[in-house]
Amino acid sequence: MLASIRKAAALAVTAGALFTASCSGPADAPETPRTEFNIGWSIYAGWMPWPYAQQAGIVKKWADKYGITINIVQVNDYVESVNQYTAGKLDGVTVANMDALTIPAAGGKDTSAIIVGDYSNGNDGVLLKNASDLKAIKGQPVNLVELSVSHYLLARALESVNMTLRDVNTINTADADIVGAFASPDVKAAVAWNPQLSSMKAQDGAHEVFSSADIPGEILDLLVVDTKTLKANPKLGKALTGIWYETVALMQQQNEQGKEARAAMAKLAGASPAQFDSQLATTHLYADPAEAVKATDDAALVTTMTRVRDFSFAQGLFGGAPSADTVGMSFPGGKTLGNAQNVTLRFDDSFMKMAADKKL
Repeated sequence: MLASIRKAAALAVTAGALFTASCSGPADAPETPRTEFNIGWSIYAGWMPWPYAQQAGIVKKWADKYGITINIVQVNDYVESVNQYTAGKLDGVTVANMDALTIPAAGGKDTSAIIVGDYSNGNDGVLLKNASDLKAIKGQPVNLVELSVSHYLLARALESVNMTLRDVNTINTADADIVGAFASPDVKAAVAWNPQLSSMKAQDGAHEVFSSADIPGEILDLLVVDTKTLKANPKLGKALTGIWYETVALMQQQNEQGKEARAAMAKLAGASPAQFDSQLATTHLYADPAEAVKATDDAALVTTMTRVRDFSFAQGLFGGAPSADTVGMSFPGGKTLGNAQNVTLRFDDSFMKMAADKKL
């Protein structure tokens, strides 16, 4: 499931290295309208509506409405999906907010987040063995995927008890190895995401002392699209938004139809229906477009992205950028963060608003 999702930032140094090159020679020729688009996705509970929508004919329905073709393309490795988008091989991709900032945006690719789909609401957690107080982590080695969302979650956890990353020693551990590592008697602390997190929590003596549910709304999952492509092809944004909200509404129905949709998504994710439902339980889906618009317009998003970019910069994820302000972000209402002359990540609520107003 989330196995490859949260490690993208570990490769963001590479993307950051692109920053200088990207900024040295703008290539802003306007894109001409097109009729066929490729949108990448990888396996994660909050993104499974996309392949299901394709399977159920919802993608074709909305694409036909706008006279375009949309290909929903699975990329088995999450990092590769974001890298392919950054390289221009995909027109859009499903991505976490931190990775949207540190990979395409920091790499100089102008990117628009048009759907704020969900936030992790317990899918990520900090675990201790034989201790239920987070403060017991002080001085401990902590196994996690370094430079990932796990690393960010640890920093936020430590901040909540007036500590910093300097109070622990992190040990880089691949997501594929984290469950086995935590089973070792020598490992007393770890940070992980689901489904690994669930397995680790089940181990004897394990206590979850902090989770993404303690920082709701900070670990966001988005659908982003190349800004130039979107400007030249607004029908793409409309169709994608229509697909998303129709599919999410279907999967949330507590009837046989909704159950069948969730079961189909579970199968696509390689999970059992029970496992998939468990993962959805710690995923806050913005099923109502009005709620997603409200969250995107809220000043709290600027605060969240300030924390995320400051953490990312401090960890070297902006490559050779001289300051955290170098990469600009824009938000609804004309708000900006960082260099307003170099905005490469845009939170665009316009299509979600159309969905909320039933104008798609």
